[in-house]
Amino acid sequence: MCPALALAALLIEAAAGYPGALFRWIGHPVTWIGRLISWLDRGWNRETASDAARRAAGVAAVLLLLLVSAGTGLLLQYLLLRLAGPAFGLLAAAMLGSALIAQRSLDAHVRAVADALERNGLAAGRNAVSHIVGRDTAALDEGGVSRAAIESLAENFSDGVAAPVFWMAALGLPGALAYKAVNTADSMIGHKTARHLAFGWAAARLDDLVNLPVSRLSALWIVLAACVLPGADPCGALRVIRRDAAQHKSPNAGWPEAAMAGALGIRIAGPRVYAGVPTDTAWMGDGRAELSARDIRKALALYRIACVWQALALALLMTVLP
Repeated sequence: MCPALALAALLIEAAAGYPGALFRWIGHPVTWIGRLISWLDRGWNRETASDAARRAAGVAAVLLLLLVSAGTGLLLQYLLLRLAGPAFGLLAAAMLGSALIAQRSLDAHVRAVADALERNGLAAGRNAVSHIVGRDTAALDEGGVSRAAIESLAENFSDGVAAPVFWMAALGLPGALAYKAVNTADSMIGHKTARHLAFGWAAARLDDLVNLPVSRLSALWIVLAACVLPGADPCGALRVIRRDAAQHKSPNAGWPEAAMAGALGIRIAGPRVYAGVPTDTAWMGDGRAELSARDIRKALALYRIACVWQALALALLMTVLP
């Protein structure tokens, strides 16, 4: 059932996304998870405690997150299938699961950067890209804005699309909800700051672990997409993955970013500034670094084909499983 659930959720999200009216009415599952993480951070991450105690509290917080998220997913999935039957229960569960996938919204946010650059110039592009990246954007030129948008597209294809789909296909709603809890915890507390270095250690390490297979899989989808997209280079994607993926500061983000850079013959990542502090990050790829809105649109075309490959793989999986 799980691959069918993941495919149905993927198709529903591609067609409708997460309705804005629903978000304004009840919020989003990630915001609910975020409230729990904030409560745990305030209550359990005591600054007066030792690093060992704070790390232990962080481990306990992650275990509680997993229990709540996976337990909620299991209960919802069981009730829907029990009360509505296999067909309608699967459809209802897929509608819930679609909220955990960011396929359509990622496309829209990255496309907005290209639109802003083309229609309203650099200042608008900087503003648009600031909504999807954490780096300082005020001093970025057009190439910097374009690189940031493409990097975000590649990385979030893995984290926001391929990963929840993978864990939903493997473990159903419990797996997808547990993944989103871990990923949200990493984004909120998995930082190497004085407050979160110890408390967020478990969230950061577990996020690295659960994304390990997915980052490689997302790179594969990009390579396969490059086989279809005119002008893209699948061999270049494989070459850059082998050479550059491991050079990224993240054990996972380098894979889809290197695949994207190699497939498009461009160079992304590299040095950037966070909160006024320069960060020396390895480059992915060896092509052009002076990019434009046109390169963002080509990256989006590659991303869309990669999403199709992912859906086809799920459909194939459904046919071979008993």
